[in-house]
Amino acid sequence: MSSTDFIGRPHDFDFLVGRWKVANRRLRRRFVGSDDWEHFEGVQQAWSHLDGVLSVDEIVLPTLGFSGASVRALDLARGQWAIHWIHSAQGTLFPPVHGGWCGDRGEFRGSDEDDRRPVQVRFVWQRLGPDQAHWEQAFSLDGTAWELNWVMALSRL
Repeated sequence: MSSTDFIGRPHDFDFLVGRWKVANRRLRRRFVGSDDWEHFEGVQQAWSHLDGVLSVDEIVLPTLGFSGASVRALDLARGQWAIHWIHSAQGTLFPPVHGGWCGDRGEFRGSDEDDRRPVQVRFVWQRLGPDQAHWEQAFSLDGTAWELNWVMALSRL
């Protein structure tokens, strides 16, 4: 699939509306060839606003001592979603990833920093029916080789 196959439409994220149990696994160290993952649980609540062109969620991660929120806004003219992450410890919007959906798979890319080095970021969402979803994040130093570093398995509560 090419990036032009991924289109954003109103209500793309409505499948997330409600409360979810989230099983997380996050790579402890990135770009060192590590396969050491930390596992932790969270609870996420999501809402849809503005007739499906705005999606907001909050995830609470009690064992890590922080929470976060995603704000997703659809640019109707471009047919592209912008997804921002907000970490409770900083309270600022992280740089967005942009993209859309092809069937039940959403792909979103952008630029950010990780440990003071520039990285390309890729989010992949998968809708797995009404009560399951999957999200993953990968980073790349060159835009070609991707290292998966965070995975969430969501189950509806």
